[in-house]
Amino acid sequence: MWDFDIGKTLSMMVKTWPFIVFRMIVFFAITAAYVLATGAGAGVGYGAGHIFGGEDGPVTLSLWGGILGFGAVSLIVYWIREYILYIVKAGHIAVMVRLLDGHDVPGGQGQISYAREVVTARFAEANILFVLDQLVKGAIAAITGLIGGIASFLPIPGLDGLVKFINTVIRLSLTYVDEIILAYNIRIDSHSPYETARQGVVLYAQNARTLVKNAVWLAIIMWGLTFVIFLMMLTPAAAILYVMPGQLAGWAFVLAIVFAWAVKGALIEPFAIASLMQVYFKAIEGQTPNADWDRRLAEASGKFRELKDKALGAPGGSAWQPAGQPG
Repeated sequence: MWDFDIGKTLSMMVKTWPFIVFRMIVFFAITAAYVLATGAGAGVGYGAGHIFGGEDGPVTLSLWGGILGFGAVSLIVYWIREYILYIVKAGHIAVMVRLLDGHDVPGGQGQISYAREVVTARFAEANILFVLDQLVKGAIAAITGLIGGIASFLPIPGLDGLVKFINTVIRLSLTYVDEIILAYNIRIDSHSPYETARQGVVLYAQNARTLVKNAVWLAIIMWGLTFVIFLMMLTPAAAILYVMPGQLAGWAFVLAIVFAWAVKGALIEPFAIASLMQVYFKAIEGQTPNADWDRRLAEASGKFRELKDKALGAPGGSAWQPAGQPG
């Protein structure tokens, strides 16, 4: 089935409890902001509807007020996504990498400070890490096509529709591969993030079948748990909205999604990253990047070519050549 050790993953999560708590604070603070902004917007709209609207004014304006409040928080979350990646996600990955290699990590608040130092030493600014993250995501997206998706695993004729559906599942399962490449960057103590990411993507491609299989299993586990959490959150979400002004019953569905997203980000996501990290590091052990895969990725992905260009254009740009390619 899968190649990761669930017990080992859970142990890593327990040992990085300061980051789990930190993630819960961040993601549930965002959830609270959604609730408050939606309720406040609906309340303002409801009051304005009584003053300026007709018979249906309070209902209509409370709905639009809720939409505006929800949209405002979504915009803020969009703008702070670099911070979340830099401080919350990258920091947690830095600690998990150290644990996976058998080293001790500080406890309590010291763990977060340690992780911030590690991330800052390799990525001076959040913007650098964010750009790198986007390039790696784009490069990884090309790998599914290069390995033939599920068709390379199950070459069964007459199942084109099923193959397309499962290939879509595979693409969705690659959500956290960019974090695994980030973990590789941190693990080898790299100070050339673009070049190391290039090598990490090539190594992923070389082992794509093993890694994609595990990513699909993790996606099934993750989305199954997230759906269960969503169903559990429908009732409390409806209860919260019941006490707010205006007709907000329909927002229970949206709010339950936000609650499920928060739990996913705080608890389920680090489980997936820690599990896939185990598989990746084991798969690439003793390997060097392959010239053929480097060439194929460069031909298939503009993001990978951009990653190579940035690697060569960075101060002290590497002259690294993948295995099998003359220097």
